[in-house]
Amino acid sequence: MNRVAVTGMGIISPIGNSVSAFWQALIEGRCGIRHLTRFDASDFKVKIAAEVTEFDPTQFGMEFAEARRMDLFTQYALAAAHQAMEQSGLLGQADPHRFGVNISSGIGGIHTFFYESEKLLNRGPGRVSPLCVPMMIGNMAAGNAAIKYKAMGDCVPLVTACATSTHSIGEAYRKIQHGYLDAVLTGGSEAAVNPIAIAGFTSCMALSDANEPERSSLPFDLNRKGFVLGEGAAVLVLENLEHARKRGAEILGEIVGYGSTCDAYHITAPEPSGNGATRAIVSALEEAGIAAEDKLYINAHGTGTPLNDKTETLAIKNALGEDAARKAAISSTKGATGHMLGAAGGAELIATLLALREGILPP
Repeated sequence: MNRVAVTGMGIISPIGNSVSAFWQALIEGRCGIRHLTRFDASDFKVKIAAEVTEFDPTQFGMEFAEARRMDLFTQYALAAAHQAMEQSGLLGQADPHRFGVNISSGIGGIHTFFYESEKLLNRGPGRVSPLCVPMMIGNMAAGNAAIKYKAMGDCVPLVTACATSTHSIGEAYRKIQHGYLDAVLTGGSEAAVNPIAIAGFTSCMALSDANEPERSSLPFDLNRKGFVLGEGAAVLVLENLEHARKRGAEILGEIVGYGSTCDAYHITAPEPSGNGATRAIVSALEEAGIAAEDKLYINAHGTGTPLNDKTETLAIKNALGEDAARKAAISSTKGATGHMLGAAGGAELIATLLALREGILPP
């Protein structure tokens, strides 16, 4: 089995549009949740979100005209990919046929879908953009990244809702571990802060309606009321450790275990005992050769919804045992970033890598 290193990281987030800005905001306890600015939310029950601010795609290797032909989720993804590739120094250093892309999105081009639907309803079918469909498709971020970096290995985005980028990174790890690829550009992107997404999540009672930015996303808190919609992208370069060493790359971290399970219970609610998540944690620990008693930092999913936080707590206790679970360091960075949906796992992996490298645990 090949060992798998992380050699590049990039992020666009509600608390910063670079890895250094993201990390500084995290450890300072800054909150990226604000009152909505993208649209008039006066008729909406939920009036807050964790929006990306001060984003300029031309600062990340994109031409203005090129960016206009992409949905916002693709722009975010390419901006994060640009950062990760620059840090890794991988461009031109990998066999294109053994370099893959696993950048995914939970929802894809919902920004385009909403605004082009508005055009259809208000101005007629002739005003819908000819790029509407290509901009909406969920694999466009991966496809554009593959074209940009000449990655001709597989290009296989995964869609698993909030687990999207975690699964994407885990499956990229497997491809390198088993020798199918030498390197993978992987992670997730989401740009769903718009009226239809806010209304839809509100109607299914998933969002916090506290409307006080710093008292809205409260993972594991008694007063939690739901999650806060966030957005952004997180992309990493994973690489065969020997391949990275041979070209003199800086090793930022190593992925040593991955677990993926399904509780086959309900389309949104977790199985009450936490059995599915328990099995995933145990699988990852066993593959990594890490004991429950070892010093652990767990960056929890921690959405702040009543069911998730209760079930995730049970899963951690079941996987580690009560005593070890209480000794583990656990936090959910969604208090700062909101829930970035398909980008959440990637952002949280970057937070975890930085926590291990810097010796600081985010609050």
